[in-house]
Amino acid sequence: MAVPPLTIAARDVPPRTAWALEQAGVHPLLARLFAARGVKTADELDDGLARMLPPAGLLGAAEAAGLLADAIGAGSRICVVADYDCDGATACAVMLRGLRMLGADPATLGYVVPDRRIHGYGLTPAIVDLALEREAPDVLLTVDNGIASLEGVAHAAAHGLTVVITDHHLPAVVDGEVRLPEADVIVDPSQPGCSFASKQLAGVGVAFYVLLALRAELRERGEFSLAEQPRLDALLDLVALGTVADVVRLDRNNRCLVAQGLKRIRAGRMQPGVAALFAAAGRDPRQASAGDFGFALGPRLNAAGRLADMTLGIECLLADDPARAAELAATLDAINRERRTVEAGMREQAELLVDRTLAAAGEVDAAFAVYDPDFHEGVVGIIASRLKDRLHRPTFVFALGQDGALKGSGRSVEGLHLRDALDLVSKQHPLLLKRFGGHAMAAGCTIALESLDVFRGALQEAARALSTAPPTQRVASDGPLAPADWTVATARLIDAQVWGAAFEAPIFCDAVEVVSQRLVGEKHLKLAVRLGGVVRDAIWFGRVEPVGDRIRLAYRLGLDSYNGLERLQMMVVAAEENPPPRTA
Repeated sequence: MAVPPLTIAARDVPPRTAWALEQAGVHPLLARLFAARGVKTADELDDGLARMLPPAGLLGAAEAAGLLADAIGAGSRICVVADYDCDGATACAVMLRGLRMLGADPATLGYVVPDRRIHGYGLTPAIVDLALEREAPDVLLTVDNGIASLEGVAHAAAHGLTVVITDHHLPAVVDGEVRLPEADVIVDPSQPGCSFASKQLAGVGVAFYVLLALRAELRERGEFSLAEQPRLDALLDLVALGTVADVVRLDRNNRCLVAQGLKRIRAGRMQPGVAALFAAAGRDPRQASAGDFGFALGPRLNAAGRLADMTLGIECLLADDPARAAELAATLDAINRERRTVEAGMREQAELLVDRTLAAAGEVDAAFAVYDPDFHEGVVGIIASRLKDRLHRPTFVFALGQDGALKGSGRSVEGLHLRDALDLVSKQHPLLLKRFGGHAMAAGCTIALESLDVFRGALQEAARALSTAPPTQRVASDGPLAPADWTVATARLIDAQVWGAAFEAPIFCDAVEVVSQRLVGEKHLKLAVRLGGVVRDAIWFGRVEPVGDRIRLAYRLGLDSYNGLERLQMMVVAAEENPPPRTA
């Protein structure tokens, strides 16, 4: 199968809905953008805290609250078991800060976080042993992991520990049946029987909801009154960061959480670690956007989990001393620069492997898997995402783990549920996958080194069997940007909104004449294009090949600051070299 041609397709905008939103006072451009994303009434745009779903609907939250309230009252030791990505780090910081706010003695609180190269993912028996050694806990409280940790929960129970799982991932499937770990309490909107309307909570969102339930439980027990209760909304900067960085679907409830976090950050109310990360990234928190979480702060935290130890990221988010937070943020920034260097080398090698495979086969198969002995385990997911974007096929990238097994991270495309594909592989080849798990668009697995070719074939068979749509290379656009909207105010208005997964930031599309083009930084294409009689600046990051004289650009509206001046810039996402003629 060949790589599919690129198409730029306009989003459907229900005109009556856009008109109704505009009549309700929504800015005309935003009314069109929101209508195209399924917003039907202005009421849906209300992001006040009162609009959040109540925790009562989250299965297990009340039970977890009761158990944690008992533990706090008894002075029991609570150990939070975190995950090594941004969602896990923010969830850990939210949980520990929240428990302290709700009366837990700081001396009874601790945490552990796996090293992905040593322990792997989740609440494994090895992590239970690490928690026993370091924290001597009475209660293990997971955040952003644990729903599939059957062996780890059993190991903890065998040592007399109480286990509370808070997670948002899918449970394990064993012999075709969903199997939950035998924890004391499980809080996960993805577990069977949970009717919570927002199934897309991130791990940090689940942690925040458990704290809301715990506060209500303690209030019922007379620990404080409604007027005196701790203000957990002070944690929403962390909730917003983890939610966006984990690329969960931004349904209405998640948009509310993110919007509230952004409002607090813009007003200067944030954790010292968050402020330090903004400074390290060179971003102004007064102009904070969801993009800052996904492209600036999130990568710096994730870099610690990829190349070093996520303890650095968690400690940054837990720091109350601004100087200490700044020191840790600087370390995270340095690790992120190292991550970029490692990624660049791995990507170059991976691209060569792809070129060789394509030259030998002459086409792209239904799925792709690549391995090199020099690949770094912490960066395989990023490389898989880059290759997936090039090939438009589900792609796995493997690295050799310290235990001698191959650790793979995969990314998928529209029309193929990657976790389901791995489940089918495991059924057809029962001994092939040592471990696997994930979501529709991202998943991971562990295989033996000698099994790579078998895995490739099995993944391709599963992709052919389960794909619900042919591979596409499609960019959804919001149509042309009106001349009156080419203003700095418009760019700021767009940036001020909450965009993310399933509520994507707007991409506009216009046919342009290319006036000039050149490379900057040896890897980015800088363009001057004529649009509606006006020459405008454009930049296409990561593009080195020149474009034709007349093209149709899909772009985001960005701001370029130079010498204190702000200029509009087209941030190119894609281009059609032979644009269709305009229709009257």
